[in-house]
Formats: sequence, structure tokens, C-alpha cells
Amino acid sequence: MNPMRLAFTAAAVATLATALAPAHAQGVIKIGEINSYKAQPAFLEPYKKGMELAVDEINAAGGVNGKKIELISRDDNANPGDAVRVAEELVSREKVDILAGTFLSNTGMAVADFAKQKKFFFLAGEPLTDKLTWQGGNAYTVRLRPGTYMQAAMLVPEAAKLKKKRWAVVYPNYEYGQSAVAAFKTLLKAAQPDVEFVAEQATPLGKVDAGSVVQALSDAKPDAIFNVLFGADLSKFVREGNTRGLFKDREVVSVLTGEPEYMDPLKDEAPNGWIVTGYPWYGITTADHKKFEQAYQAKFKDYPRLGSVVGYSMIKSAAAGIAKAKSTDTEKVVAAFKGLQVDTPFGKITYRPEDNQSTMGAFVGRTKNEGGKGVMVDYVYLDGADAKYQPSAAEIKKSRAAD
Repeated sequence: MNPMRLAFTAAAVATLATALAPAHAQGVIKIGEINSYKAQPAFLEPYKKGMELAVDEINAAGGVNGKKIELISRDDNANPGDAVRVAEELVSREKVDILAGTFLSNTGMAVADFAKQKKFFFLAGEPLTDKLTWQGGNAYTVRLRPGTYMQAAMLVPEAAKLKKKRWAVVYPNYEYGQSAVAAFKTLLKAAQPDVEFVAEQATPLGKVDAGSVVQALSDAKPDAIFNVLFGADLSKFVREGNTRGLFKDREVVSVLTGEPEYMDPLKDEAPNGWIVTGYPWYGITTADHKKFEQAYQAKFKDYPRLGSVVGYSMIKSAAAGIAKAKSTDTEKVVAAFKGLQVDTPFGKITYRPEDNQSTMGAFVGRTKNEGGKGVMVDYVYLDGADAKYQPSAAEIKKSRAAD
């Protein structure tokens, strides 16, 4: 077992609030944060550091509306039921002002439903399913990261350029994976009507049987593969695919693989030439990112991962929304997030009034094994504000009819 995972115990999560809280208990704004720390440490260790950096910066500058930020974190055990239980605890016992966080799409949806039922504000940082802001969207839930439709829309133009007819898909069989594949299929068929999906491998999250998955994909003889696996599942898939020659002379399009938290563990097994979304922190030269990167490196003596950007930008968004509302009253914060603009390491983002989704974009490029380490090359940042990466306002309104 990874020693970092052992070190980050439930007790450490419970005491995170103490480490980040101001010395006094009064005159604070409490953010109740929920996440799958034990289950997804690769992303959430850097995410926690990003949050800590944002809290430090905000409090050092005088806080929000004259009050310091206090962060109270809980682990949801990667379980929707536990996520709702700790959300209830944070609201009723800890008296938090807003809820934030979640990583997995199923836990994010559970907390979003809790927010709707309780009429309590929830800022979702990471869960990517489209249901969070569209089919299952509600007035009390907003999201930071671009969802599966937006990321698929950014990848499909590159996939269509390949002019490959026979595609296979592999994904973790839960809300995020299902949503990503559905979006990719719909958008690729629209761009390339003659495309065929000849194989589909839906694997249990965190329990991929890489050998049988790779064999099944090989047997289907696809021209290209769309991969949605991440974390340890991705590592096993890549290792087995390399061993069995699955990727030889075959194109791969892959969501999230360019993120350093998933690319770095691959080391010398990192693939060449995959089309991916990710985070090439080492090559971003904008002033916003340089400022963030330098502050992060100075505080943690480490380079940022995408989780770092998400944690940092989420806390900055919460602070900006509360400052604009001049209150922590739920209805006022909900109203303040309509069209809210926030400065992030990726530049200014806006929370769209029509679906409570931020316009944070993503980097799209290709992977390269450079000296035994995976990096992104030939990448470009695609802005989530671009209309071609989202359905029309009318379609969004129709999908949120139940809200």
C-alpha cells in the first residue's frame, strides 16, 4: 500500500479543519468540504494542498466580508450514502455556511440532491457527470470543472480528424464513465456519421481486470479506442495494453490521462501519441498560472497537479461568491453565483446563469514518453466559454425542466 495513503488517515481528515482554521471560533465563514480522500489520494492530496493555499491567501488578505475562512473537511468513503450522512453532519452539527467538494460523480449527485432537498448551497469542485448541472441540475448546486459533455466536445474534433471508422470504448461502470461515453458517442456520430462502436468494456471502478479487458478490445480489432479509465485502473490498463500490443498502430483518445496525477505513476510505461485532456503545468506561461505555480512551489516544495488547481479555484470561487453576496445566506449566495466571475490559475472564469456551470476549460494535446516520464505536447487550452463546447441555452433549459 502507498505509504502516503497510510499517512493520510481518517484522523488527519478530521483534524484538517484545525490546521486551516483561525485561532478564534467566532467571526468565521465555515466551508463544509466533503471528499473521497482515502479512496482517491492521487488527486485529492494535491487538491487539499490547493485548498490550503487558497485559504491562506484569502485569510492573509483579511478574509471575506471581514471574516476569516474556516475549512471543515470530512471523508465520504467514496460512498453516496456516507456523503449524504456527512453533509447532514456538517450542516446540522458544524453549522457550516456552504458545502463544497466531492470527487466521484455518484457522491456528487448524492450531495447535490441533499442540497436541493435542504435548500442549501453546494459548490461541486470535481464530479464530472452532466447530470450534475443538466438533467439533475438544481438551483442550489454549482460546478467548477468542465463536465463530460464539455470534455468530449473538446476531444471529438481531434478524434474525427483521425478518420477512423471502428471504435472501441472502455470506462469505469458508474455515473462518470457512463456519462463520458454517452457524450463521446453522440458527438462523434454527429461529426462522423459512418462511425461504428464495435466493442464496449465497462469495468468496476477500482477493480479493472486489465488482462480480460485488453484481450476483449484486441479481439474486436478496432481502429481506435476511447478510454475513460483513470487512477490505478488506468495504470493497469496501460501496462497490460503495452504488454499485449493493444496500442501498436492504433489511435487512442483518452479523458483525463494528461493530468499529472494519472500520468506520473505510469513512468516509463507512459504511452506515446494519445489524444488527451490534461494539465501541462510545466509549459503554461500565463501570468495567472505563473503566480499560482510559484506560490504553490514555495509553500509545498512540489509542483502542482490538476487537483491543486481545482482545490484552489474552488475555495477562491466560494470566497468570491460570498463576497459578492455580502452574506452567507443561501439564497443570496445562489443569486451571487449567477454570472459570477473568478480569477483562477487558468484565467478568469464565469459561472453561467443558465446551468450553474463554470466556464473553466481544459488542455487538449498528445502524450509523449520523454525520458521515461509522460508529458503532454502540442497542447492548447480550450476555453469552456466557447459555445461549441456546450449545448444551446434552449437545450440546457429543456434538460433542467425538473428544476
